[in-house]
Amino acid sequence: MPKYVAFLRAINVGGHTVKMAHLCDLFQAMGFSNVETFIASGNVIFDSTSKSTRALENKIERALEANLGYQVLTFIRSITELAAVARYKPFPETDLNADGTVLYIAFVADNPGEERRQRLMSFVTEVDDFHIYGREVYWLCRRKLGESIFPGTKFEKTLGMPATLRNANTVVKIALKYS
Repeated sequence: MPKYVAFLRAINVGGHTVKMAHLCDLFQAMGFSNVETFIASGNVIFDSTSKSTRALENKIERALEANLGYQVLTFIRSITELAAVARYKPFPETDLNADGTVLYIAFVADNPGEERRQRLMSFVTEVDDFHIYGREVYWLCRRKLGESIFPGTKFEKTLGMPATLRNANTVVKIALKYS
């Protein structure tokens, strides 16, 4: 049975607090098996017989909104896809390993395309750099995210599509644990 990771937006941020045990119960009630969460930021690992990530995203979004009372955008990757995302090196190792630098990965529903890529790349600075590969946008921040001149809200607005961000270390840990 395929294993998936759901990256949920708006879980335990902005006043929307959800206990991970409750989130697991909701996923089990949707018919998923082997449900686990990884840190309390909306990363849910589960098994499903479905082969359509789009159908899974829609099912989860509807069920979570009905149960939690607010929209929870959902971005699903198979474990195989996530392993490829974790292995991908969008920037040179010297940049990735520089002191104070953090790599974030934004999960989006579809490849943003060239126009959106160009718009995002117009915000590249000495602090912030971006790279799009497939359905992921890699954001190299050479300072703490709070010190960036490019806040997360501007990220989505510039990209012109919803996204959810994760620290690359979190993505790598999930990929290693479940691959």
